[in-house]
Amino acid sequence: MATRDAITGGDRIKTITTHYIDGAFVESHGREVMDIIKPTNGKVIARVTLGDEDDTRRAIAAAKRALVTFGRTTKDERASYLRSLHDAVSARIDDLTAAMVEEYGGVVQFARVIVESGVAAFPAAEKGLQELPMTQSWGKTTVTLEPVGVAGLITAWNANTLFICLKLASAVGAGCTVVLKPSELSSLQTQVMIECVNAAKLPKGVCNIVIGRGDVVGAELVRNPDVDKISFTGSVGVGQGIMRDGAATMKRVTLELGGKSPTILLDDAALDQAIPAALVLAFMNSGQACAAGTRLLVPKSRLDEIKRRIREAMRAYTVGDPADPKTAIGPMVSQKQYERIQSYIRKGIEGGAEVLAGGEGHPVGFEAGYFVKPTVFVNVKNDMTIAQEEIFGPVLCVIGYDFEDEAIRIANDSKYGLHAAVLGTDLQRARRVASQLQAGRVVINGMTDDPQAPWGGFKYSGVGREYGKYGIEAFLEPKAILE
Repeated sequence: MATRDAITGGDRIKTITTHYIDGAFVESHGREVMDIIKPTNGKVIARVTLGDEDDTRRAIAAAKRALVTFGRTTKDERASYLRSLHDAVSARIDDLTAAMVEEYGGVVQFARVIVESGVAAFPAAEKGLQELPMTQSWGKTTVTLEPVGVAGLITAWNANTLFICLKLASAVGAGCTVVLKPSELSSLQTQVMIECVNAAKLPKGVCNIVIGRGDVVGAELVRNPDVDKISFTGSVGVGQGIMRDGAATMKRVTLELGGKSPTILLDDAALDQAIPAALVLAFMNSGQACAAGTRLLVPKSRLDEIKRRIREAMRAYTVGDPADPKTAIGPMVSQKQYERIQSYIRKGIEGGAEVLAGGEGHPVGFEAGYFVKPTVFVNVKNDMTIAQEEIFGPVLCVIGYDFEDEAIRIANDSKYGLHAAVLGTDLQRARRVASQLQAGRVVINGMTDDPQAPWGGFKYSGVGREYGKYGIEAFLEPKAILE
């Protein structure tokens, strides 16, 4: 069995000792054991044996063998595998949601949305695959799109199921074989996903999954010459290292990195709708989201009214048990993340920003876990640390502006460019503002999604795009044959 339960001190602790390599559950060669900590109370709920370089090389070798056949499959064959994956993951939505709530502390309503978005990646990839012409000809020239090869997929802890499904769907759609390294902090969620992949009955070696550290398993994927591409979601610093180290073997890369996303509230916005929408954007996934709209740009002429509305609306952002559907903000993923957010709140106070809601420390009654107070700063200048650096927690910076052009300038005054939002009643004006924002995706009047629309960032927010046909294209290489 891949997962076992042990009873320790009256608590049931799961143990994970296997990886998924060449279509089978394989005992880990690596011996390092890591505790999985429940973020609501700091207790150990699982222990996972982490993979090492040998486990990773074995997985790469399996993917390389499988590529010989899988790389030559037809669109229809790959579409069939995408449907099998969709069916297998769909059957485990409840289990994946429960694992995210327990292991990560994601609030249940948002966790389910994350999982369902992951499930939707497979039919979206199938649709994108059918739209992509794999062969085009003119005159005596023929251009074909061929799989790039073996792909290393490295995912982050804040939306584990979504990232795995998204990258796997694109790679399989393109005809690539993969070695997947999910965040070791998401091992319980990953175990359910491994069982889904096994149930989908892909050809052996097409999808291999090694649970391990980024500086061990991830580093081997990046430097190994038999890996042709890396698709990574995570921090800017790690992404820069992947670009640098992958250059030695000419790795193709897709990098989905950080964000400091602006939300522009225009002066014609209806505040009874705009303020709740802005807070949803800011505090999605308890603020642990790369797309979170953590800079709210508001007209100074309406600042007093906006502050009052925010205070009122923040009453709905209750902190508590993430399994309770009424909870809006769950715990942070780890003690390290809790301390990081506290340090930024202190920097905001020391920098002269005014705390409108929240502040330092645990919320009353939640001292045992990694809970923080959802915090709103006002009187923030865009050059402050809290306005420029990604905090990755429920911390919102409210920044005033005088004119529309100034709002656009402030929004673009960031090294990031992943996501943005515009809130206003004049749609033509909102679209005009949206068109001037330096972001890979811009939403108007609230968070929305389209699994066919490209996802990725400008500037330090990354390289390349994911979702639909854009994600599949990232795993393809064009080859021209001229007669």
